[in-house]
Amino acid sequence: LLMPPFSLLSIDTNPNWAAREATYPCVLKPLMLSASRGVIRADNPDEFITAFHRITRILKQPDVVAMGEAAKHILVEGYISGREVALEGLLNGGRLTVLALFDKPDPLEGPFFEETIYITPSRLPKSGQKRVIDATVQAVTALGLKDGPIHAELRLNEEGPWVIEVGARSIGGLCARALRFGTGISLEKLVLNHVLGLPIESMAREDMAAGVMMIPIPQAGVLEAVSGLEAAQGVAGVDDVTITISVGQEIVPLPEGNKYLGFIFARCDSPEAVEKALRASHHCLQFQIEFKGRS
Repeated sequence: LLMPPFSLLSIDTNPNWAAREATYPCVLKPLMLSASRGVIRADNPDEFITAFHRITRILKQPDVVAMGEAAKHILVEGYISGREVALEGLLNGGRLTVLALFDKPDPLEGPFFEETIYITPSRLPKSGQKRVIDATVQAVTALGLKDGPIHAELRLNEEGPWVIEVGARSIGGLCARALRFGTGISLEKLVLNHVLGLPIESMAREDMAAGVMMIPIPQAGVLEAVSGLEAAQGVAGVDDVTITISVGQEIVPLPEGNKYLGFIFARCDSPEAVEKALRASHHCLQFQIEFKGRS
């Protein structure tokens, strides 16, 4: 099982010492939080120290401190190059059923790791998909996970699939809307039926390719207006465009931010067509964001 080397630091650690001990490139990240908040790549000691202080400031914010002991630590991982995929699965007595394998076509190389597009089915060759699944099975077995949903993220390079994360949870945010199973039931209903012991007609995903774009935040400021929504929703293959930040609300980019501007969902006959539809829809959208300097 391939996984990046890692170490766990307290937020009270002297970052100058830790930076001398680190191997580069590396990624510093909190133990919790969502939407890649606080995840920063460092290529040298100076970047390490800057990232450490930046993450520590995030971890000392009241909403994060309330999360408890996990807010007192920073994980340092070796950076793994390669394409990234995500696996959505369901465990039953330790046996994994793969619900979806997502490609992430946009490179995630840092210094921050804002995710954008997820598309399923994966365009990996069958042999590559099997290696991803096998690595995920090894990871959930090592963690002792037996029952319920899992969300795994892996990177693939010439050495094989590297396990970056396995969470005992389903995919986050509104992204689950991209998935339909059997006669059209949602991921949430499938998971609830499993937990309650209710019958599940089929765990097979629908035949059409599907995907979601988490609309990235281009800059900090206050969202003043959104235009092009009707055109974005009218792109062939697009199911829905949902803007989740209200006009007048402050927008905070990564690594401090923890929200996307919204989500675009598409279904088409092929993964290539889904990606094309998502990008075309995003291109239609215009966001007026005004920077508000301190008075």
